[in-house]
Amino acid sequence: MKKVWLLGFGFFSISITWSLYNAFVPFFLEKYVNSVALISFMMTIDNYFALFLQPWIGNRSDRTVSRYGRRMPYLLLGMPLAAVLTMLIPYHSGLFTLLLFMMLMNLAMSLYRSPTVALMPDITPEPQRTKANGLVNFMGGVGSILAFGAGSMLYDANPALPFLVAGLITLLCLLIVARFIQEDRDGVNTDTVRSGLQAQQRNAVVPQLKPARISLLKQLDRTTFWLLAAIFFWFVAYQGVETLFTLYGKHHLGLSEKAASFSLTFFSLAFVAFAIPSGWLGGRFGKKKMIVTGVIGLTAVFALVGFAENLLMLRGLLLTGGIFWACININSYPYVVATGTEESIGTRTGMYYLVSSLAAISSPPVLGLLIDLTDYSVLFYAAAGSMAVALLCLYMMGGQRTGTAESAD
Repeated sequence: MKKVWLLGFGFFSISITWSLYNAFVPFFLEKYVNSVALISFMMTIDNYFALFLQPWIGNRSDRTVSRYGRRMPYLLLGMPLAAVLTMLIPYHSGLFTLLLFMMLMNLAMSLYRSPTVALMPDITPEPQRTKANGLVNFMGGVGSILAFGAGSMLYDANPALPFLVAGLITLLCLLIVARFIQEDRDGVNTDTVRSGLQAQQRNAVVPQLKPARISLLKQLDRTTFWLLAAIFFWFVAYQGVETLFTLYGKHHLGLSEKAASFSLTFFSLAFVAFAIPSGWLGGRFGKKKMIVTGVIGLTAVFALVGFAENLLMLRGLLLTGGIFWACININSYPYVVATGTEESIGTRTGMYYLVSSLAAISSPPVLGLLIDLTDYSVLFYAAAGSMAVALLCLYMMGGQRTGTAESAD
């Protein structure tokens, strides 16, 4: 697991960058844009890039043959670009340059996010992937907490400082990952890469070999389709609650803005604390069992939040909900990978981010419309309903593929 900890620095840098971006870029935008809806749309640029680019990048990385491996070329290109563009954001000269830096930064992040995530199963045997996913998500969670804590102090000192520090951390994390992770040495399935390199070395006699193209549509067997559908619906619930909770707390529960935002940290802290145990439990009892447990538990938590009569009960439910969310989130990506083949890891990583990005784009406006049509009390009942649909999708999966999926549950 030492290599997984080192790979976790890649997730650490991604989490710090995204957390700072989401926390402080809206302050830059509101200087030029008066509409909250328009600001919210501009802040979802990353999801639109993820929607189109990450499945393609993930698929392409499966077929990449280079002396650096399948995934590392994308990190070596994307991370330095993202670091520089992150540092440039606070130095915009107007709305046009701010949007330009934002779009280019999101493009650079899209180049390496899927390959970074796909590196985890590349270097980890299948039975250990839930534990490994718990470790890297723990690193990512620590990055987010540090971003909100230290980032706010840096922002108070100078609005440019958190972005400069995030860019430098990204470069440092790239050095760590590139120095200590070597795909040809550390990969658990490196035959394809080695054969390509050997052919490249003998190119005077044998043409360079590349893995066959992997069709996205052919990956959508019954198991994968219903699993991706479940992922979509539980992310609809999660993204809607995450986006609208502070407004729910302020307008429905009568909390102050500070109390509402602080209450949501109970959910996040519980997720980070339970990330590693959830991965261990998934490896011990099965990914699907842990996911189903998490979905049932979070459905109940969301339904009960509507009956919370005081702040203590609300925060207790959010704390419990964070534990169940860890059961779902930590085990879901390894499960998506396990229901395919080793050659399709990057492709299936892109598919995972495709459906989660679709949920992130669609959930806030749909749940916001429901609130407009009724009132804020509908938020958690709608989230519970979406989680219930996710549970139904899990039961519709039926049998699994053979191969790596045999140990998936």
